[in-house]
Formats: sequence, C-alpha cells, structure tokens
Amino acid sequence: MTWDPEQYLKFREQRSAPFEDLLALVPTKPGMRVIDLGCGTGDLTRRLADVLPDSEVVGVDSSSEMLKKAHDRAQRGVTFLAQRIEDVEGQWDLVFSNAAIQWVGNHESLVRQLFSLLAPGGRLAVQVPSNTSHPSQTLIAETAREGAMRDGLKGWVHQWPVLPVARYAEILFEVGASDIIALDKVYPHVLPDWDAVVEWMAGTALIPYFERLLADLRPEFLRRYGEKIREAMPDRPVFFGFKRTLFAGTRPE
Repeated sequence: MTWDPEQYLKFREQRSAPFEDLLALVPTKPGMRVIDLGCGTGDLTRRLADVLPDSEVVGVDSSSEMLKKAHDRAQRGVTFLAQRIEDVEGQWDLVFSNAAIQWVGNHESLVRQLFSLLAPGGRLAVQVPSNTSHPSQTLIAETAREGAMRDGLKGWVHQWPVLPVARYAEILFEVGASDIIALDKVYPHVLPDWDAVVEWMAGTALIPYFERLLADLRPEFLRRYGEKIREAMPDRPVFFGFKRTLFAGTRPE
C-alpha cells in the first residue's frame, strides 16, 4: 500500500499512547537484539531504543514512503530495513510491533511465526487496533457496498484479520509462552469534530479502498463516508473511543 507519512502523523500524540502501554510490557534491560515490525516513520523505534540502552534495534517496514522518513532517524544502534513483516528471520531478544500486524493476514499462524523468532528468554510484544465494530470502521464497509463504489471496488471489502483478545492469549499458551499478558483497552481520544475522524481514517483504514478505486471515485467515496460519520458522530468535540488489543509472552530460557 502507498502510505502518506504526513497524513498518518497528524494524530501523532494519540497514536503514541498505545505504544507507551505496550512498552510497559517489555523488560527494559540493556544489550538486547530488538526488531520493530512495521516501524513506520521510525519515531517510536527511536523511543524504543532510548529505553533499551546499548541495544541493537532494527526497524522494518514495507512502505518506501514511511522508510524515507525513518532513515532520517537512524543513529548508532538503530537501523531501518525495507522488509515485509512475514518475511523477517533471525533470533531476537525482543520482537515488538505497534499497530502493524493488522495489515498481515492469518494471525493464527502469524503469531506463532513471530514467537519462533525469539531467542530463549526473548519477549514478543504486540499492539493491534481492534476497533472494527466502531462506526468509523463499519461505515467504511457500508460505503464500499453502495452503487458506484461497489462497482468500482468489484464488490471488495477489506476484512481485518484481528482475533479476539482471548485467542491471542491461547495461541501464546499453545506455543509454550510464559508471562502471558493479553488485554483490550479503549483509548478515549477527543477530536474537534466528525471531520477529524475522517482525517484519522484517511491515514489508515481508507488507504486500501483508495488504492483500488479509480481516482475520480475517491472524492465521492470520502464525501459519502464523511456524511455517514457526521450523522453517527454529530457532537463537537467528538469522543472517539478507539479499542486496541495488546498481548505479550516470553519464550522460556
């Protein structure tokens, strides 16, 4: 997918809050070998390196647009590579992913694969958006099923691969993880109005739709979606409760 880093970073402060909660699930010890899956612009990869002194931190992402920004944040001990999450290899003391694996299919096998990358004593820590029942998400699919949008997309509607929180805990148990943590948390974002919700989604969940639509249909899709959001969330300011799933587990020594 083609990402717009500036659009994504419009909500930098709100997007960083789950990162800090995920970081709290990680042992902060020096000299670790760390991989950050779906590092995006690299801002939070640098934050990760800051709390893990003398560690080797590698950020990977498949977006060339995001990596252009990330390379500016490289420093001693922090590097960035173009790579898909599902292609990562090696042995790591920390496999970390903040809001990225929702773009990779089949979490039943993916979580097992990511856990297999851990060295003995290593920790897997993942945060994934799980807000699919919120109007900001359901109204995207509703818009995609209407008239010209349905025809332009040839009936395609994005299916998120995110599992229920309990299933992530079960998978970690099945692969032999210890110190398992799995939780859902709603982040109480307050945005100026309904249009800010549309701007938020334009930087993430709307991207695969826009990539599949002809350019002349994209403004109409955004207009229709915006009307639906305005009707569903008319208040100013808007309370945008965003549910996310965090899970972590350790490979025994």
